[in-house]
Amino acid sequence: MKLKGKVAIVTGGARDLGRAVSIKLASEGAKVVVNYFDNLEDAKETLKMIQENGGEGIIVQGDMTKAEEVKKLFDAGIAAFGNRIDILVNVVGGICGRKEITEQDEAWYNLLMDVNMKSCWLCTRQVVPHMTNGGAIVNFSSLAARDGGGQGASMYASAKGAVMTFTRSMAKELGPKGIRVNAVAPGTIATSFHDRFNTPENREKMKAIYPLRREGDAGDIADLVLFLVSDDSDYITGTNIDINGGIFFS
Repeated sequence: MKLKGKVAIVTGGARDLGRAVSIKLASEGAKVVVNYFDNLEDAKETLKMIQENGGEGIIVQGDMTKAEEVKKLFDAGIAAFGNRIDILVNVVGGICGRKEITEQDEAWYNLLMDVNMKSCWLCTRQVVPHMTNGGAIVNFSSLAARDGGGQGASMYASAKGAVMTFTRSMAKELGPKGIRVNAVAPGTIATSFHDRFNTPENREKMKAIYPLRREGDAGDIADLVLFLVSDDSDYITGTNIDINGGIFFS
């Protein structure tokens, strides 16, 4: 039980990668606050899976691009589990669609930056007063931040690049407080994200050139997050760890 007695907040924790992370942390003893945006049934199913595995958690709805709803999430976690928060995992993010530069307007720019970067900033700002020595933050970036993204994904890639830089900045700022900050940069992971924004043909083509010849799965990501929030990685901070089957080396 690597996380026994610890409290974790997972934004976007109700499905796909967030669900896998929430269940993994709970299985290692953390009390998990699972944030979801609009799908209550997904959130309930995630909580059920946590409890069936002997874990403890709550679900809290909220839009992580809005400061007042971020505060509501953290207030709910504090009310349920006490004033100390040991772990924050910023999973919230998304590509939202694909648009060439000439199709993009200010609303599109704001949407992509808000969902991917502002949410990370707001939640980090909110958690720091409740974290003590030994705290850990894990942000979600993307392979797109390394290689510029696919066709029509320039703003998504740029926002995830900002997450990488923010991770390094926070590692420097929060390190003296004993708080570690790292990020994961997944490649193609078999989730509904790629079901929506990729094609089966492209996914098969990509698998053929991956050194490991497969897509990742949510469990691969959850295992890495567990490592980064546990004492197993207590001298690692400021990293952006690629997890992509070897398709890209940083």
